[in-house]
Parts: sequence; structure tokens; C-alpha cells
Amino acid sequence: MALVTAAAMVLAGCGGSDPGGKPDGPVKIKVWAWYPAFQPVVDLFNKTHTDVQIEWTNAGTGQDQYTKLQTALKAGKGAPDVVMLEFQEIPTFQLTKHLVDMGKYGANDIKGNYVDWAWKQVSNGDEVYAIPVDAGPMAMLYRKDIFDKYGLTVPKTWAEFKEQAQKLKAASPTSFMTDFGANDGGFMTGLLWQAGARPFTYKAAQAPNIGVDVNSEPAKKVMAYWEDMVDSGLADTAAFATTDFYNGLSTGKYATYLAAGWGPGYLSSVAKETSGKWRAAPLPQWNPGENAQGDWGGSAFAVTDQTKHPREATKVAMEIFGVNKDAWKIGIDQAFLFPTATPILEWDAFREKKYDFFGGQKVNEVFVPAYNGIGEFEWSPFNSYYFSQLTTALNQAVEKKSSWPAALDTVQQNLSTYASQQGFKVAP
Repeated sequence: MALVTAAAMVLAGCGGSDPGGKPDGPVKIKVWAWYPAFQPVVDLFNKTHTDVQIEWTNAGTGQDQYTKLQTALKAGKGAPDVVMLEFQEIPTFQLTKHLVDMGKYGANDIKGNYVDWAWKQVSNGDEVYAIPVDAGPMAMLYRKDIFDKYGLTVPKTWAEFKEQAQKLKAASPTSFMTDFGANDGGFMTGLLWQAGARPFTYKAAQAPNIGVDVNSEPAKKVMAYWEDMVDSGLADTAAFATTDFYNGLSTGKYATYLAAGWGPGYLSSVAKETSGKWRAAPLPQWNPGENAQGDWGGSAFAVTDQTKHPREATKVAMEIFGVNKDAWKIGIDQAFLFPTATPILEWDAFREKKYDFFGGQKVNEVFVPAYNGIGEFEWSPFNSYYFSQLTTALNQAVEKKSSWPAALDTVQQNLSTYASQQGFKVAP
């Protein structure tokens, strides 16, 4: 995503003023989002609200939507009232002053519905720039049949994970303990997050100041571990979302899949023939007995400054999923979303839900504690560039053009240079 300079972003004007007055008929709010099975959620909202109605458009997935959104915001027209943004993209649009502070329209009233780390992803003090929807707490999905066949035990630490990987390799040379998708910046950042790495120190209110620490010791520890796993033939390096990766999940080539909260549904859709063979376990820890967690994915609804109805748009952002159990039943069962709202996480229908694909296991009993254990994390306002640099450098490391820890040094240097060129004041 192209960026204007930090100074220009800070000076950009705010929008989203409430024009007041009562409109004739229901207010129509345009929403952009790419959630699966979203139409029935929209229909449910429209059926249960007489004052506000949603007009939904799927403007593209991920970067495709962001490019269109950036173009519309820059042009001053064509943007939706409400837009789906992934957590890591919020700082970019927040800094350019294109997101409405929903705290002015009652958003802080629902703060108590969310755990601290999730709410801080979308807010700055009493200013609220998005409403959390879903998240991606991480866990280890494993093939119980393969573990039973080779006498493997479920690892509780990363050291044990490697030990079991060695045991598997000795018994089945063509098998891998897991796959490391170096093409996915969110996956790798989730692992860094769990290890205590914090690549960025950033708050929009303190712009243009930013801390960049991609090559910290915790981050290098993670990369050194996975370099050893790959070089030892214990982990594969097929790119995620490719035929080789799907085949690995389907054929038993991979004994585990390090997944996010949306992973159980995703796995059941791409490896249908393995139904009943998988189970879920907590993500291995770096230190025995800890509960350190990371997040891979997550999104929220924000209100853009082009809306003429910020109050009604805020209502849509808060209520389209919110704590509505009927909406979340669709989101959970059909879209495989992992909710962020505590009342839904504590809902028996979610927490006690049995998954046939996982042999009837209540997998959310694994993912909910992981979600609650996630620590605070700050993103940069140039996340697309960060992910691009991270995946490029790590793929070069996979090709043995550098060591994996050294790849982080390259990312650190490139990001620091880029940030400075964009007008940020970079702290080491």
C-alpha cells in the first residue's frame, strides 16, 4: 500500500461529522467486507433493525479491498460507511485520519465485552477506531492416528516438539512434524508474538515516532529454531495455500498444523478426507509451564470519514456481530470465525461445541484459553511493507541465501530506512 509521508498524514483533516437531523426512513449504511457467509448475517441485521439498513459489497479480499479503499479515501468519494479491516491494517488508515473516532458515538459502552489486548488493537484511550470481530489465537492441530502409530506424545514445549519430530523422522523418513509457511507474514509474526518479540513500538498519537525492533533476541531465537527444524528435515517449507501444502495436510505427510482459531474450519475444508483423525492441543511453549500466546489474524469494523451518518455507522459496526448469538451462530458454523466478544467466547454453544472433524473434541476449550493469554502487541502503519520484507527475506533464507536470523537483520535495516524515508522518526 502506497503511503504519503508521516508528516502529511498527521496533518490530514478529520471527517465523519454528524450532520444531525432525522432522515426519512431507515438510514442506509454501505459496508465493505469479505467474511464468508456474510449475506445471512447482513440479512439478519436488516430484519432486526428498522432504523438502519446495511447495503453490503464484497470489494475484494485483503489487499485488493485495501487498494480500492485507499483510492476512494484519497479521491474523497466512493468509500463505504463501514469497512472490514484486519488488525494490522488499522494503524495505516488511522494515521491518515480517515477513520472516525467511534468513541464519540458510544463505542466505549461495549469495551467491557472484550479482553484488554483485543480492545487495545482498535483503540487509543477513549478514542475507538474499530470494533473487534474475530481473532486468530494459535494452537497445535495434530494427527492423532499418526501420533498413536509412532508412539508420539503431545509436546508441551518447543524442545519437546523437536524431540517428537526427530522420533517421527526416524520412524517415517518421508514425514514431517509440520510445515513452516515462510510466505505468510501473519503466521510468522504470530510465532514471534508468542516468543515475546515486539517488532514495533507505535501509537498514532505519538506519530511520527516509531520503534523498529524486528531483529530482537526473541525474534532471532524463533528463527534459529525453525532454521534448525528445516535443515534437519523435521519441518517442510511448502508455501501455505498451495497444492503441496494441501496435499501435505491430506496425505499424512504433516503430523501437525500450527493453526489459528479459524484453522479448524479451514482444515476441515481443505483436508476433508482426514475427518476424525485430528485433535487440538495448546501451542508448545518456550519455557515449561508458561502460557505465552500469539495471534495470527483478526479483523474489525471501522467507520470511514466519508460517512454522512457516523452514529448509525457506529451502530452497525458494534451490532452486526457484536454479542448477537444468532449472527455468531452463522459466523461460527458457516464462516469459521473465532469471536473476540467475551459473552460469545463464554457461550456454551461455542465453548462446548463438538467438532466431528476432530473426533468430537471441543476444540474451543483449547483456543479460548489461548485467546485469553495473548499479550499486547503494536503494529506499524506500513504493515504491508513489513509483511513483504519479512516473507521475501525468509524465503531467501529457506533457499540458503542467508541464515534465518540474519534475514531479520535485513528486514530491520530495510524497514528502518523505509520508515525514515516516509518521514517517521525511528528509534532502535
